[in-house]
Amino acid sequence: MSVRPRLKRLAIGCVLALLGLHAYADEAALWQAMRKPGHAVLIRHATAPGTGDPSNFKLDDCATQRNLSEAGRHEAQRLGERLRLNGLGTARVYSSRWCRCADTARLLGLGVVEKLPLLDSFFARPENGQDQTRRLRSWLQQHAATSPLVLVTHQVNITALTGVFPAQGEIVVVAILPTGQIRVAGRIAPY
Repeated sequence: MSVRPRLKRLAIGCVLALLGLHAYADEAALWQAMRKPGHAVLIRHATAPGTGDPSNFKLDDCATQRNLSEAGRHEAQRLGERLRLNGLGTARVYSSRWCRCADTARLLGLGVVEKLPLLDSFFARPENGQDQTRRLRSWLQQHAATSPLVLVTHQVNITALTGVFPAQGEIVVVAILPTGQIRVAGRIAPY
């Protein structure tokens, strides 16, 4: 490799470091990182048509919620296959209590799914977002040594935590720093 491409890559790395971004060279590095302590995999639920939840929404009744479509169920299964193909055979899996997240998490097939209220959507109650995100950041710091760690949640939660607006079924890999800061390591497009 000539000197010029190496210098360009070094310059880009320096700029990213100055901006406080934790960057990986490629998707393969992200798959490897997500298996290491100090990292977490955030997944927005698979395809569930619509936005928000119906006015008659009840947390304990999936029939009143916006749920995964048939395509969404297949997407979640394929996402689980993709995770396993890339070395994530089992994981500690946490999910929002919303049915579309819990179903996505279950269909991944990575292990027992534990429902975690900190991953619940605050879309209908944005005033709760800042406190819930602060508590989730603290929870992640306490669980940073758990590896691999997979959290299935909602767009608003991932955006509040990372600044990323993920597509349905998208993976956002984060590094959990000892200071409690969360840095985006990278994103893996859905399906």
